[in-house]
Formats: sequence, C-alpha cells, structure tokens
Amino acid sequence: MRIIVTGLIAQHYTMGGVAWDYLQYFAGLHQLGHEVYYLEDSGEWPYNLDGGETGNDWVAKDCSRNIGYLRQIMQMYGMEEQWAYRFPLRSEWYGLPDSKRMELVRTADILLNVSGTLEHPDAYRTVKKLVYIDSDPGFTQVKMRQKGSDFEKRVMQHDLHFSFGECLPESLKDPRIDWKPTRTPIMLSEWLTREAPGAAYTTVMNWTSYKPLEFDGKILCQKDVEFMRFLDQPGQFPDLRFEVALSRLQHANWQTVMSSMHRQWPEDVLALEPADMLDRFGWHVVDPQEKCGDIHSYRDYIRSSRAEWSVAKGGYVTTSPGWFSCRSACYLAAGRPVVVQDTGFSRVFPVGEGVLPFSTPEESAMALEKLESDYSFHARRAREFADAYFDSDKVLSSLIERIS
Repeated sequence: MRIIVTGLIAQHYTMGGVAWDYLQYFAGLHQLGHEVYYLEDSGEWPYNLDGGETGNDWVAKDCSRNIGYLRQIMQMYGMEEQWAYRFPLRSEWYGLPDSKRMELVRTADILLNVSGTLEHPDAYRTVKKLVYIDSDPGFTQVKMRQKGSDFEKRVMQHDLHFSFGECLPESLKDPRIDWKPTRTPIMLSEWLTREAPGAAYTTVMNWTSYKPLEFDGKILCQKDVEFMRFLDQPGQFPDLRFEVALSRLQHANWQTVMSSMHRQWPEDVLALEPADMLDRFGWHVVDPQEKCGDIHSYRDYIRSSRAEWSVAKGGYVTTSPGWFSCRSACYLAAGRPVVVQDTGFSRVFPVGEGVLPFSTPEESAMALEKLESDYSFHARRAREFADAYFDSDKVLSSLIERIS
C-alpha cells in the first residue's frame, strides 16, 4: 500500500527518542514491503535551544539543521527520496518536489497521523483514509471535551482513530469516536545487543511536557507531581545507581503548584529547580542532549543501562488508560528490564517478569528487590516481552489490516 506517516523528527532534532517514536512506523512499514513516505507538516516553528544571538530569540530562522538531521535518518533506511518537510516560517517545502508531493497526497491509501502531528489534516482529505494515532491517552480524550476547540476539530477530521490507551475507562469514551487499541511498534533488530548491561537504572524524561488539565474534579498532572512521590528512592538502595537524563531548561508555567500536593517536603525543597532537587536526593542528573541527543546515542544510552526506572505522567496514572511507554518498549527490546509506574497496562499485559509495575513507593522498592534477586532472568524475559507484544512486524501488520 502507499502510506504516509507524519511526525516531529526534524522539529525535535536534538531529541533522539522522539525520532525513534516516528521512524519505527515508517521504517517498519517499509520493512513490510509498503511504499512509505514521511511527511512533516506540523506548523511548529523550529527553535533555538540557546536563545539565539540575543539569548531571547527562540525561533530559528534557518531550518538547515532540522532538515539535515531528517535527511540523514531517511538515508539510513533507504528512503532518501521519500520525505517532505514544511518550514512554517516561510511555508517552504523541502525533500519531495512539489509535483511528487501533491501526487502522493492525491493517491495515498493511508495517512497515519501519528500523535496528531499534522497542523491541518483537512489539507490531506484526498488520501483514502486519514488515521489518527493517539499516543497521549487520557489527555487526548479530556481535550476532546472542549467542544468547538481547534484540537477537537482536527481529531474529528479523521476516518479512523487508534489509541495507546488500550483499556480506556468508560468516563473517557466518546460516542462519536471508536478508539481502537494499538501500541508502539519496535523494530527489534535495531535494539538487539550482546553488550553487557551497565550499572545504572536510567530513564529519559521531561519534568513537564505541557500544562496540567482538569477533568471530573481531578487534575491531570505531568511527571513532576508523580516523581515527587518517589523522590527518596535512591536513599533506600545505596548500592544502586539511579540516573535521569533531564534537561535543566524548564517551562515554569507548565509545572503544578507543589505546596498543596506534597506537604511532606519542606518549602526549601519545593523551591528548588527539578534537576537540583533530584541531585539533592541522590539521583544522578545528566544532560539528554549530550547523552542521547540523536538516534544513535539514544539507543546506546538505553543499551548501556542496567534497567529503566521511571514514573509516568500524572494524567496517565489518574485516568489509568493502559498506556505503555515507547521508551520502555525500547528498553525491553534491548533486553533491559523496566520498573515503571502502572498506568493500567497491568490489565493488558502479563507483568511481573521483565516488566515490573508499581503504584506506591513500597511497591517500587519491592520491584527493585525482585529484579536484583535474579537480574539475568528478568533481562531475558524483557526481550521476550518485546518480541511478544511490540514487534513492529506484528503491531503494524495488525494496524494496517484493521484500517484496510
């Protein structure tokens, strides 16, 4: 089939994990024999991480680094002539010639709008089937309740809707949309390694990704709130190393007011910047741009870990939709076990071996003790778990079959 996949690879050219989220769709479909194209038309302006020449100029006027990174990735997978990127500041297209791009949009069988990254899905209405892939369950469904919003209109323009929320609760369901379950595809051959695991429990994360939402009297928070519940975990395991790849550049207006939610911590702790707070409690904070800024270093970082330890966004915990992290699935494919906060996925998968979920600090401690008691067993089961549930051949074949 002729398939278009959308994404944010060029936009976030310093975030290796973001690239993997999308490339495993188009490269996985290419591997299955489909005619696949990657198209990036998000409308998001490229940014300067350092504030540019003035220190306060965050909009990049030049997208050469963005398209250079995207071009390199497409070449790696033999798809150097199968991509297009729109630079929104000047509405300029790069990659496919205009005539080829327009012909593609007229004749494509499927467009997979992964994470809803298209700015204007209606501009692609000539594709036979527009498919929305919801990678942010709970938050997506709550935002859909804002009737008449641009977000609601964009989602409703699609023919079919799939979600990483494999067990969405009734309170989040919408009679207008049949959210079909799906999960992240992982190209297993890309993650296989014979290297010995490292010493650290690691994760790659944002303290916050956007502002909290309110729903049914509850606040759907980011990872900031959840991490605070487990802040003193390293102190319970002095022989283990806990490492977090976390940017020190934070959006203060996205954070939740902590004083009312974490009364056990004194004000001087709550006033600290996230990285400084983690440092104080024994977490080793590293720069994600240095450690895992592109697809190669990101993969190396995961492979060199002992396992993953991570919380989830508070909204996933509150709504319990069954979301499972793309990043955690990559750890599993590398044969690295994961100790991760439960978001309802324990109702979907057989957990306890290789995948050790927790909801409380006590459960997290028990999971760590269980993993350390027989690490080799859990490492083997981690890879088997990835084979069974995240193999891109299986996930994408099932997805295309249900679309067709």
